[in-house]
Amino acid sequence: MIRIIFTALLTLTFLAGCVGGTGDRVVVDRAGPDELLKLRAGPGLGFKVIAGLPDGTELIRRDCVTEVGQLWCRVSLADAPSLTGYVSADYLSAR
Repeated sequence: MIRIIFTALLTLTFLAGCVGGTGDRVVVDRAGPDELLKLRAGPGLGFKVIAGLPDGTELIRRDCVTEVGQLWCRVSLADAPSLTGYVSADYLSAR
């Protein structure tokens, strides 16, 4: 029961930072030195990969949704705002 409550509180904490579509600036973090964060066409692993983003890539976070227990955020590249997609919120840090 405590695990369920903790998971719910953690999810709400992440959602609080994602709601409103304010356009918060974030960076890709913890993808790894030899890895890329996958920018996907939709919120989930089943969606097509649009691009790979290395650590340090600046993004604009639009909004977030939970799919199958995972928080996904719709983002656009800060340097190329027309390039948009979804990434796992686990790999985003405040700028």
